[in-house]
Amino acid sequence: MPLHFRLVYLESLRLTLSIGNFLEVEFRNWSHQYQMNFYFQAAKVLDKLDAKQGSIKSIIATVNEKDRKRTAALVIETLKYKPILNEILDATKLLKEERKITSRSLALVLTHDLLLASGIQAGDGPIKQAILRHKTRLHSEFTRIKIKRGVKSNSELALGDDARAARIPRYVRINTSCWTTEEAIPTFVARGFELADPFASESSFARDEHIPDLLAFNPRTQFVDDLLYKEGKIILQDKASCFPAFVLSPDDKSMVIDATAAPGNKTSHLSALMGNKGKLFAFERDRKRFSTLKTMLSKAHCRNVEAVNVDFLTTSPTDERFSQVTHILLDPSCSGSGIVNRLDHLLETEDENDAEQDRLNKLATFQLLMIRHAMKFPSIQRIVYSTCSVHAIENEHVVRKALATDECSKGGFQLADPAMVLPGWKRRGLADEMGNAAEAQSLVRCSPDEDATNGFFVCLFVRVEPEDENKLSEIGSRKRGAADSEVEASDAGERKRRKMRKKAKANPDRR
Repeated sequence: MPLHFRLVYLESLRLTLSIGNFLEVEFRNWSHQYQMNFYFQAAKVLDKLDAKQGSIKSIIATVNEKDRKRTAALVIETLKYKPILNEILDATKLLKEERKITSRSLALVLTHDLLLASGIQAGDGPIKQAILRHKTRLHSEFTRIKIKRGVKSNSELALGDDARAARIPRYVRINTSCWTTEEAIPTFVARGFELADPFASESSFARDEHIPDLLAFNPRTQFVDDLLYKEGKIILQDKASCFPAFVLSPDDKSMVIDATAAPGNKTSHLSALMGNKGKLFAFERDRKRFSTLKTMLSKAHCRNVEAVNVDFLTTSPTDERFSQVTHILLDPSCSGSGIVNRLDHLLETEDENDAEQDRLNKLATFQLLMIRHAMKFPSIQRIVYSTCSVHAIENEHVVRKALATDECSKGGFQLADPAMVLPGWKRRGLADEMGNAAEAQSLVRCSPDEDATNGFFVCLFVRVEPEDENKLSEIGSRKRGAADSEVEASDAGERKRRKMRKKAKANPDRR
């Protein structure tokens, strides 16, 4: 081969090798950044949980689907060991000595993988190196804690499960947009399940007595990887969470709004109850949750739903798109204090202090605002208000205030007759918190300790069709009169007590 051809060949080979090395380095850098981004994402979830921006499930639902399962696993495992990991970080003073790690949540997930998993799953970089510089101290402190607490295995240091969760079945709602319960039951029987008390064995399941198309399986039964779940033929939904749509009870001619729809379980239930007919608007203001909602609706084969990426409160009731809406489901943000069969028991809870009370007051104000806005829609006939809270301030108190509003009086709304609100369900509203035992019977409560469900609250407002305007005015006058009488009685009692105290001071010998 001539010399000049040989030189050209060698030069091209050198360039090829150089490009290969460059690409290899770039791939390593990209791989490192991708893996580290996973830890950043997990840390971001922990930050949101600390800020009480939602439940574990709702916040993880905003994570990109391809990373969701892995992120959820790391977040949950980190939460299980969070008290121990915090103790280790404080003892080693890692956050004080390493300026590159500015987030405690990031330090928690990285330390978790270093001490409790197979190591930090990311290439070398400044953040990983910052943790590894303290590797020996971190391991030593971890060992010291195990010795101090007298444990032999790491799992003994993890937070335990909520005992109440073991008493709640694994509820599965048959998605009747795809098939029927009569078709589903033989399918499960063919798989080796048997109709019996769901707690009798791990292969037992039963039909629910209150919600049609709802099945109850043993709590240990898993369906997340089941093909029926992936195809949208079954929906994993707690029994109490099925109450709002069932109580609202729209038909195939209804026009419905789900005001806070994501992640979409209740929306898909409404769609199924409507036979995938009529019109259902699913509102979700958050962009990421809206994406989750659309994925869920597609998976559940909801053909009568229009997802709307808008804040329900900004929607005009007279907008021609929504002015004919007949049913509204309101399941607004709440404290989530009734949830037990998810993983939120791992979160640190605040005492009933001023800060927590202030948070509940703000939630209740928002919840009342949602009800008042819903009552302004001109064609509305039924409004369901629900929460997964056990606090009266978010439940009976909100309903009581809603009944006293101008929107309620002018719209002719009242609580539905108890016979319209799960008449077979025994646990009703708290009479003392409503101030009216009869009205409390129109409300539904679920106890996480006794009802084999999460804690929940459901209320149904219905519009009364007055014979004339005078009757409508009379409804409002009675409500306002009752409220005024209550205030007057309270004032009269206070005046009487002041008079008695004044008289007692004037005649001390009579005490």
